[in-house]
Amino acid sequence: MNLKLRFALLFTLFVAVILIISSGTIYFLYYSYRESEFFERVKNEGLEFHNTIKNRALLRDPDSALYSHLRHNSTVYDERVVIMDLNGRVLHRLPDTLQFRVDPAILEKIKKHEEYLWHDERRYQYVGSLLKGTREVLVSAGYDSPGFEKLYNLRIILIAVLVGALLVTAFVSFVFVREAFMPLKRLSMQMKHTSFPNLSQRLPVGNSRDEISDIARNFNGMLERLNGAFDFQKSFVYHASHELRTPLATMLSETESALGKKLSVEEYNRVLISLKEEQQELIELTNSLLVISQSEEMGYIQGWPMVRIDEVLYDAVSHAKKMFPALAVDMVFGAMPENAEDLLVRANESLLKSVFVNLVKNAFMYSIDQKVKITLEAAGETILIHFDNTGTQLPADEKENIMSPFFRGGNALKTKGYGLGLAIVHRFITLHKGTVTYMPISNDVNRFTITINKAPASQGA
Repeated sequence: MNLKLRFALLFTLFVAVILIISSGTIYFLYYSYRESEFFERVKNEGLEFHNTIKNRALLRDPDSALYSHLRHNSTVYDERVVIMDLNGRVLHRLPDTLQFRVDPAILEKIKKHEEYLWHDERRYQYVGSLLKGTREVLVSAGYDSPGFEKLYNLRIILIAVLVGALLVTAFVSFVFVREAFMPLKRLSMQMKHTSFPNLSQRLPVGNSRDEISDIARNFNGMLERLNGAFDFQKSFVYHASHELRTPLATMLSETESALGKKLSVEEYNRVLISLKEEQQELIELTNSLLVISQSEEMGYIQGWPMVRIDEVLYDAVSHAKKMFPALAVDMVFGAMPENAEDLLVRANESLLKSVFVNLVKNAFMYSIDQKVKITLEAAGETILIHFDNTGTQLPADEKENIMSPFFRGGNALKTKGYGLGLAIVHRFITLHKGTVTYMPISNDVNRFTITINKAPASQGA
C-alpha cells in the first residue's frame, strides 16, 4: 500500500469514526427523549383518567359517556389505565374490557418509590404511581407507535447520511492527498535522476516555508556536501597518487643508476642513505594520508577525557624538540585564569598533541630564525593558543586554501613537504569543535591561532 492510499484511508477512517459517533449520539439522544416524553404523556393520561373518575359530575353515564370522552381526547395509542388498591385489586379500568394484572414485585416497587417506570416485551411503556392522600395505585400504559416510526425514519436518515458522507469524504480525501503529494512526487522523480555525474543539479525551492520546501533545501544541502566530499575524494586521490609517485620514481631512478654502474663502497653507502631518506619521506607521507583518511570517519565524542591543555602543549613542544634539535621555543602566558581547572578541555589527547606538534613543526620549517613563539591565554569560555614565527607571509589568495590537503604556498617551494600538516591540524581541531586561523601580522610575523572551548565547570570538577 503506497503512502497516498494509506493517508486517504486513514483520513476517511478518521472521518468515519467521527460520523459514527455523531450519528450514534444523535440517535441515542432522540431515543432517550422519545422515551422520557412518552412516559410523561402516559403518566398525564393516567392522571387525567383518575381526575375524571373523581369528578362525580361526569359519572352520570359511567359505562359510555365517560369512556367515550376519555378515548376521544387520548393522545396515547392503545391507552391502558388501571386504578387499584394497595393489594392489587382493580377499582377502575380503561378500557372497561381490559384484563390487567400487575406483578406483585412491581407493585412493591411502586409502593416503595411512589413512581416506577418499565417496559414489557412488546415495547409498551408503563408508569406506576402511588396516589398521594389515597390508598390507591395508578398504572397507565401505551404504545408509542408514532415515536417508533419517527425513530425508524431517523435511523434510515442517519445511515443514508453516514454512507453518503463517507463516499464524499473518500473521494475528496483521495483528490486532496493526490494534490498534496504532487510536490513530493516531483521531488522523488528529481531524486531518482540524481546521480554522481549530475550532482551539480539542484531541486527547485520556492519562497514558501512549508515542509516540502524544507525537504528540497535539505536535499540540496546534502547534494552540496556530497559534491564537496566527492571533489575532495577526487582531489585527494589525484594528489596522493602524484605525491606517492615522486619518491617512488626517485627511488627507482637511483636504484637503476646504481645497478648500471660499478660503484665503490662509499658510493653505495650514499645511494643507500639517499634511498633511506626517500623511504622515510614515503613512510611519513603514507602515515599522513592514513591519518587524514581515518579522521574523515571520526566525530566528536562526548566521552573524551578531561585534559590540561597546557600539559599537552608542553608535551608537544618536548616532542618537537627531539625532532628538531635546533628548534627554539618561547612560551608566553597571556591572560590566564586563577583556577587551573579553567585550562581543562574535553579532548583526545593524542590528536590534540598531533595538532600542536604539526603547528610547531610548520612554524619552525618556514621561519627564518628557527624560533617559534607560543602564547597561551584563556578568554571567557574559550582557550586561545597562538603560534608565531618570523618568515615570508602568505598573500591573500593563498590564505583561503592553506588548510586544504596538498596545498603549498609560494613560501614553501624551497622546503620539503607534502602540504598535509595543516590539513591534519584543521581536521583534528574541527573534531574538537574548535577553529584554526591564519593571520599575518606586522614585521613579517605569521600567526596560527587555535581556539578551543573550555570544559564546563560541572564536567571539570
